[in-house]
Amino acid sequence: MEDADARTGQAPGGRLTRLIAGRRTAWLVALLPLLLGVLMLGLVGEGERTRTDVDALPAGQDSTYATELQEQLPDEGASSAVVVFSASGGGELDAATLKQLRGIASDVKAAPVGPDGPLQVSEDGTAAIAIVPVKATTSDENSDVVIDLRDRLAEQVPDGVQEEVTGPAAVRADLAEVFAGADVRLLLATVAIVAVLLVITYRSPVLWLVPIIVVGVADRVAAILATQVLARLDVAWDESTVGILSVLVFGAGTNYALLLISRYRDELRRRESRHDAMRIALGRTAPAVLASATTVVLGVLTLLLSLTPTTRGLGLATAIGIVVAVFAALVVLPAALVLFGRWIFWPKVPRVGEPALVESTTSIWARIGRQVARRPAAFVVGSLVLLALLATGVLGVQSGLDTEDQFLDEPEAITALQRVGESFPAGLVDPARVVTADDDPQAVLRTISQTEGVSGARLTEEGNGVAQIEAVLAGDPGSAEVRDGIERLRDRLADFDDTHVTGTEAQALDENTGAVRDRTVILPLILVLVLGALLVLLRAPVAAVLLVLTVLATYVAALGASWWLFTGPLGFDALDNSTPLLSFLFLVALGVDYNIFLVTRAREEARRHGPRRGMLRALTATGGVITSAGIVLAAVFAVLGVLPLVVLAQIGTVICIGVLLDTLLVRTVLVPALALLLGDRFWWPRRFPDEAPAGDPEGAPQAAPAR
Repeated sequence: MEDADARTGQAPGGRLTRLIAGRRTAWLVALLPLLLGVLMLGLVGEGERTRTDVDALPAGQDSTYATELQEQLPDEGASSAVVVFSASGGGELDAATLKQLRGIASDVKAAPVGPDGPLQVSEDGTAAIAIVPVKATTSDENSDVVIDLRDRLAEQVPDGVQEEVTGPAAVRADLAEVFAGADVRLLLATVAIVAVLLVITYRSPVLWLVPIIVVGVADRVAAILATQVLARLDVAWDESTVGILSVLVFGAGTNYALLLISRYRDELRRRESRHDAMRIALGRTAPAVLASATTVVLGVLTLLLSLTPTTRGLGLATAIGIVVAVFAALVVLPAALVLFGRWIFWPKVPRVGEPALVESTTSIWARIGRQVARRPAAFVVGSLVLLALLATGVLGVQSGLDTEDQFLDEPEAITALQRVGESFPAGLVDPARVVTADDDPQAVLRTISQTEGVSGARLTEEGNGVAQIEAVLAGDPGSAEVRDGIERLRDRLADFDDTHVTGTEAQALDENTGAVRDRTVILPLILVLVLGALLVLLRAPVAAVLLVLTVLATYVAALGASWWLFTGPLGFDALDNSTPLLSFLFLVALGVDYNIFLVTRAREEARRHGPRRGMLRALTATGGVITSAGIVLAAVFAVLGVLPLVVLAQIGTVICIGVLLDTLLVRTVLVPALALLLGDRFWWPRRFPDEAPAGDPEGAPQAAPAR
């Protein structure tokens, strides 16, 4: 038997690979985890945790301190909904209608806002608003109150009047509503896309079922384990965490499966026993998969350094997800595959004696390799010029989305907010809130009223030594005028004890500050970790540094290209604060996987064929599977667009473009060209045998010599 161990007569591989792919043990290794996973789905639900108002706020910021101080107020958890009444035809509201609306506002317990009681009429007479306090400690309670308010208004409002509900409570409720069922839609869309791409890749009506079932069960198990761990550790997460986790598990798990099955197919062409073939395939695939997975896990764990609790939760959850995906791909999947005969590859069943893919001289990847080998310097320059042109888009990038720009489809709370802005001062509906524990809240109120840019202020709540003051700021939401007003307010209140400013605009300002800090700390750390992982794996400093630089160039180019797409066809005005960090994390951590898969195979081939032919043979062998994996991963992240938030659509777009660039340009052309251009220097201080024979000037793949 080829490659057999001389002492045992068995195909090489450790005890673990023999256990996973063994004739007597494979069924147990495959079925036991799957059955346990199915039982977990039925018996153990996702973890639950009572969410707090500071979960999405960066620690140590002024608005975060204010939100924590609000918990001491008698109406802890109180928010507000703003009811907007407007004439259906765009005309003025007459006196009789306004009288009815005042009665309705009193009935829903709207707070008095002026001399006219609970109803405030615009100067042009076309609209009126009522502010309804909403007390709720959870998102579900908040949603129930807002839904009930809307139902009551729909029954009571007279004909000819249009009613809408906005304000902080309504925005929060609509966010929860648009996420209702979103995880199911995301999962179904992900499964559908992965299934189609696997069928196209394998060209088999049967084979795709095995990896998709294994990865699908792993995805649900990862969601349960991650949320249960987060709940036990009291780590915050939000509605998008499980969605991103699902995309990551499906994307990474499918990538690992494609790599394993490709190597398994090659080994089936060399060995009669499918168990021996799987042992070899698993033994040679596992190091690259484990190296890439370790890089991803270390990368996502850097999010634990974030100031924002939900971002830390995302980092821990996705790390758990990657571990589950690796277990599924390297333990459950190979055991499941060997339970079936070669027929599972039908109609393209691999037969013993067929040439392996690495020996091909006619495949597209072999032809690309020959072209790159002829003029590697030209391909390096051309690739870098293209990446640089795409990267110029980053020069115009702006971050920080306004509230009304955070949804792909505008819910009622957003359209109503825009209607209020047409007839009322911009800061009336969602004022800045000053929370103070100072002994003299009236002095705080006077200082606020005398601050430039404040058009009105009133004490709205007091108790337990804490007072809350609402301040209406001049300027449109999200404008520089409002941000300057927040900063002036904070400067004027700095001398008062334990006095802080919060509200939507203040929180947005602090979130941007926290995001800048997170990027400053986490982005360099990710690069250091990825570089360290490559150095340990390759023991070739030049190769490791070049691979990191290519991935970094891919990210910058993807962000630049995405910015043109966002400001053009998609119509976004800015990036969400978290988009640059999360897209960088996932793109760098996942993008380096393909370079790991390529260069580890190149190193393996270089031991027998030299660095030049080794790289070309690696490109020929891995070109198809890595390209398929990249397309699957890009498509899976693009599916984030089915979720309702702009930030998820932006993250998915950047990663999708980046993965395609990395797969089709960087890994296919740039990295091989660099390796061919540098020769032995690429692998320094490693040394490999001499290059291909003189009759092979282009380094074209040839049949391996017989052992």
